[in-house]
Amino acid sequence: MQRIMQRFWRGALIAGLLITVGVTPRAQPAPGEDQAVLAVDTALADAMRDGDKSAVRKLLTLEFTYTDEDGRLHERKPFLADLKGLAPEAATDVDVKIYGLVGTVTGKRKSALGNDVFYLDIWVKEKRSWRALAMQDVAVAPPGAPVSGSDAVEAAKLRSELAKISECRNPCETIPYRVRSPAEQDVVNVFQAIAKATFAHDAEAYAKHFAAEFVHYESGFPPVSKSQGVARIEAEKAHSSPSILSAIQSMRLWVYGDGAAMISTNGAPDESEPLMRVARIWVKRNGQWQMAISALTYVKQP
Repeated sequence: MQRIMQRFWRGALIAGLLITVGVTPRAQPAPGEDQAVLAVDTALADAMRDGDKSAVRKLLTLEFTYTDEDGRLHERKPFLADLKGLAPEAATDVDVKIYGLVGTVTGKRKSALGNDVFYLDIWVKEKRSWRALAMQDVAVAPPGAPVSGSDAVEAAKLRSELAKISECRNPCETIPYRVRSPAEQDVVNVFQAIAKATFAHDAEAYAKHFAAEFVHYESGFPPVSKSQGVARIEAEKAHSSPSILSAIQSMRLWVYGDGAAMISTNGAPDESEPLMRVARIWVKRNGQWQMAISALTYVKQP
């Protein structure tokens, strides 16, 4: 009876959240939306730990996916079938940001596999309610880990070899995605402009496409800020070090008002490089799209 009552009140709480946070969709978020997103994110995590499939289902978009720290992709149906097996522990260092009608919740937690991870939960405003579009875990770097893209001797040798056969047709010139709206085309244009600037070592062109708060998270490496990313581009140019960009195998993109979410799988089809799952959040400010955060999870090979 106690468990039944707990589920009743959780269902009532979620229903209340879905109703009370709902407003007419618009480009700019209403005041207090960060607290609304935090509330539904907390409700989702609690319902996962209790295996409450009914409560979780109400909080997910139809296109929901979860990427664990090993890069395994869990789509909506299998995710619902194994809630307790995928449920993380309570999070710490939680931060909520609102980008148009896209919300992000980030922080640290123990995953269901018992590992320390950074997580990015992506929420979108659909039919006046916040619903989870994606969750992604990134393995936390061990103490003393080098920054991603650092010029270690071994890495420099590998990059030199790859440069002999490298090009940037994908993603600089073409990507395997058919845009569905002018807004999506604008985001794709900026994404490809970033790729071209990276490949050309153009730090100035690179920097203007990132929000001031941008941070990149990558499996096993410390986070990289916007300024650190720009410094890396400048260092590569100074040392004539080639930029190697991973091709996109598949991509999905959603635009909600002045916010957008992009999720892709990157890597060479012949498995000559690691397979990656990448989630990116975009925000439109002063008429220009900028990347606000990115999370990259390597797919663990058997």
